[in-house]
Amino acid sequence: MATVEFEGNSFTVDEDGFIDNFTSWNNSWVKYVKTQEGIDELTKEHWDVINVLQDYYKKNGIAPMVRILSKLTGFKLKHIYELFPSGPGKGACKMAGLPKPTGCV
Repeated sequence: MATVEFEGNSFTVDEDGFIDNFTSWNNSWVKYVKTQEGIDELTKEHWDVINVLQDYYKKNGIAPMVRILSKLTGFKLKHIYELFPSGPGKGACKMAGLPKPTGCV
């Protein structure tokens, strides 16, 4: 596992850059991933997706499928891709501190 240093924080990440431990997640991680994803500014809609992902993960231990994420946020899938250019699995789940999804997220 590799280590990422950002804003005085140290994060252990897997080979795909996903944080290794959900409890290590904090706002510095979000800022780090934002820069990696090429997102200039996080909006309320970004945070809505992040919060839904985290809530779902806390309850179910996995990330929701894209249809469920779309339903829970009220955002069309196309809009989620506009918010997170690398997609709900790679960008949004990574930013939310979830492990790399194994299914269709």
